[in-house]
Amino acid sequence: MPKTSKKDLPADIKTSGFDGYIVCVGASAGGLEALEKFFNACPADTGAAFVVVQHLSPDHKSMMSNLLTRYTKMPVTMVEEAMPIKANHVFLIPPGAIMHVSAGHLHLTPKSPHGLTLAIDIFLSSLGDIYGKQAVGIILSGTGTDGTRGAVAINAAGGFVMAQEPDSAKFDGMPRSVIGTGVVDAVLSAEELPARLVAHINRLPYTEALAISKVIPYAAMPPEDVVAAILQLLYQIGGIDFSDYKPATVMRRIERRMQVRQTQELSAYLDLLENDRGEVLTLRREMLISVTSFFRDPETFEELSNKVIAPMIAKKLAGDTIRVWIAGVASGEEAYTIGMLFLEAFECAGRWPNLKIFATDVDPQCVETASNGQYPESAAAELSPERLERFFDKNGDSFVVKKELRQCIVFARHNLLSDPPFTKIDLVSCRNTLIYFKSAAQERALRSLQYAINQNGALLLGPSESLATITEGLQSISAKHKLFRRKGVAKLPFLDRQGGAIYPHPLVRRSPVVSKSGRRSSDVSLSDAGLATLINKFAPPAIMVNENQEAVHLYGDVNVYLYNREGMASLEINRLLPDALIPVASALLYKANHDGCSLVSDLVDVTLNNGEHRTLRLSVHPVPNENQERLTLLCFEAVETKNVSEIASVNVDAVTVERVAILQRELAATRDSLQSTIEELETSNEELQATNEELMSSNEELQSSNEELQSVNEEMNTVNDEFQEKMLLLNRAHADLDGMAKASGVATVFVDSQLLITRFSPDASLIFKLRDTDIGRPLDEVANVLNYPELMDDLTATIKTERMIEREITTLDLKKTYLVRILPYQVASTTVRGVVATFVDVTAYHDVNRLQSILDALPEHIAVVDPAGKIVMINAGWRRFAMANGDKELKRSGPGVNYLDVCQAGNHEDDAIARAAAQGLRGVLEGSLPLFSMDYPCHSSTEQRWFVMNVAPVAGKEFGAVISHVNISGSYLQNTP
Repeated sequence: MPKTSKKDLPADIKTSGFDGYIVCVGASAGGLEALEKFFNACPADTGAAFVVVQHLSPDHKSMMSNLLTRYTKMPVTMVEEAMPIKANHVFLIPPGAIMHVSAGHLHLTPKSPHGLTLAIDIFLSSLGDIYGKQAVGIILSGTGTDGTRGAVAINAAGGFVMAQEPDSAKFDGMPRSVIGTGVVDAVLSAEELPARLVAHINRLPYTEALAISKVIPYAAMPPEDVVAAILQLLYQIGGIDFSDYKPATVMRRIERRMQVRQTQELSAYLDLLENDRGEVLTLRREMLISVTSFFRDPETFEELSNKVIAPMIAKKLAGDTIRVWIAGVASGEEAYTIGMLFLEAFECAGRWPNLKIFATDVDPQCVETASNGQYPESAAAELSPERLERFFDKNGDSFVVKKELRQCIVFARHNLLSDPPFTKIDLVSCRNTLIYFKSAAQERALRSLQYAINQNGALLLGPSESLATITEGLQSISAKHKLFRRKGVAKLPFLDRQGGAIYPHPLVRRSPVVSKSGRRSSDVSLSDAGLATLINKFAPPAIMVNENQEAVHLYGDVNVYLYNREGMASLEINRLLPDALIPVASALLYKANHDGCSLVSDLVDVTLNNGEHRTLRLSVHPVPNENQERLTLLCFEAVETKNVSEIASVNVDAVTVERVAILQRELAATRDSLQSTIEELETSNEELQATNEELMSSNEELQSSNEELQSVNEEMNTVNDEFQEKMLLLNRAHADLDGMAKASGVATVFVDSQLLITRFSPDASLIFKLRDTDIGRPLDEVANVLNYPELMDDLTATIKTERMIEREITTLDLKKTYLVRILPYQVASTTVRGVVATFVDVTAYHDVNRLQSILDALPEHIAVVDPAGKIVMINAGWRRFAMANGDKELKRSGPGVNYLDVCQAGNHEDDAIARAAAQGLRGVLEGSLPLFSMDYPCHSSTEQRWFVMNVAPVAGKEFGAVISHVNISGSYLQNTP
């Protein structure tokens, strides 16, 4: 399913789906314990929806639903396609799937069997894209880096990010990785996270935010003086001026930090910033929204490759250099993406010109991250396996850019709005940066980018950016993908002819002037205006230079003395001045900085950028100031020389002497400059030696750590194999237990020490109204059919005394009787985990006893035989008669003896009677006779007796017939004549 974006949503999300907070809880190895602690401490009425995303094996059925049900009262559901999101519910990702979110629904797509799929990153990115400030990401225990890029996306969208405290996690890889990005708002143990979540949710409910947004526009500014003071703090401490950023963007980031720090008023947040330098730096980082990825918008990069890169390579000759500038590079993925495209195109074309990519960003932390060229596994999900193999090396849980690609790129800090642009660039890419600037700042930035591009060079912007009013000199290559080509000549973007200065402002910005009310002052005093007039009228052109020999401010018409050199833009004097002036100026500045005195050079001949030859004298003067920074004024004094006719009248020897003197002076200056350079290099070399030793030490530590990690990894693999085997045995034991419970027909219920149901057999549902979802419920909340009010008391007593209790109880309708046994069950000899109650149906046993009592009360000799003729039951009369006739142990006529065999085995004079009895019994058993009756004599040694034998069939498989022998001697003798 394609990723849903905000463009797909209706204007009001409330009318189309779930409008509350959605909390994504990401976990991997060791995550079960963390999830149990989290949900055990989490209230069931937060109003939020919880989505648990884990790394699950597609080959095993997940038992997470059953496990989590024991720790939360919220319904726990395995997600199905297009499942609606509900408040106070827990949704689980199923095995073998990846999940996205749309307006109020969860969507599933099959996980690819090949390559790495980072399910947590994918869902978090989707969540941040759709729900913005309503999105919450929580990263729990796990190895690897899944969740890191998703957390950055949540943060960029204005959402809330938390992580488990690494020391409390079984595996700290995922928490540490996301904490390392700096976007995490809270780091707590798993059981402490829910309280922080509730505080965040109650701080600004979504319905309240919507109500506010209908009255006050989101872009409406709070008191201007407070906002100005916050921006001033950001500039003074953070070093970046955000006054050119859109007010709505600024306020969104400030409000987000206020919500995280639980600050109600803007003025209170300003007080917090003034007393917490760390919060200032955090706010600065969040202002610089650094969200990027490899091959972001793949169609755009395909268009760039086909319509710009391939034709550009075709026009280059051997030894030519392709120069690329990527502004706003963030963490570097775009720079490496374009580098990969060029290297692939070189190979395809069979041509290998030189490639130099300048990748810049205003954030030094981003520059450092990009320069390292090391990315988590989550980044690999955006690259094809072929590109991963060619351009990256695997290093543990991350990927490192190979040397072939890395050496093509130079990373540097550069402010697009204040620093000079690069020059002679073939391709400029500035994507998703201009959208955060005000209109005037966008125009300034675009003019800088345009100036940097060669004739017929290309400019690539982001999908939401445009040229605005900068239409001259640029023509569209692809309007859809914001790809343009430069035509015509571009003016230097910061050129200002007023007063002859190139830069209208200082090149190094100072703290803005703020009035007592906090407002910035834009008025220039009359004294400053007069001073500027005096400088332009009477003072020589000059450059204010800092101790790093970088231009800080320009005075007068220094335009003719400045050169624009090819390469990276720089304010260093040796990059701005003509070659002839560089050694002289460098030597003078070096001595002035170290000696603190004014110096003047000898005459120097120089060719200016307009082709004019001029003789100059340079002078330097230290400038006292209140700051710690050393500043020096470098002045240019033009010296009048003789005209051409006068030079022609001088003899050759004099000219030679003067030329030699000039060369000697220049050589002396060069020697001074060289000596200064040598001293600087010696200092740098010592620093590099120290740094090299530190690096070697760090490398040894890393090698040791790598060996330890390798050992731990092997141990983890072993433990994992053991766990898999244990799980297999456990599942087999569970299957055996379930089979035994079904086969036994005994109703069994397990409860823990809190009398909560932990397990039950199928037959238990005949006594208790139990369902699978009742696991974890108190047993006394479940209805039953027993006349057993003491049940809960007996269970409690067994837990306390650890003794078995046995009772016979009946059902409420008295139709059944059960034998109840309640026993404790234990894991260790001293730890009672709970009790098990068994209910054995003894109704049939009682029925047999009742029937036996009835038969025993009759005077007749009665026996019951099965269909084969075997005696299965006798009454007391039959037993007494048999024992009185010599069968004291009932071996010839007791239970288990076949009565047919007894009748047919006789070999005395009564054989005929016995055979007749056997024939009659067989007829009844076979169904040929409905009944059988026979009178027969059965005399003893002491008396004459006559009996009547009656045989009647008995319905049922167990019993075939009932036989009764009745003594009729009295009536027989009376009726006999």
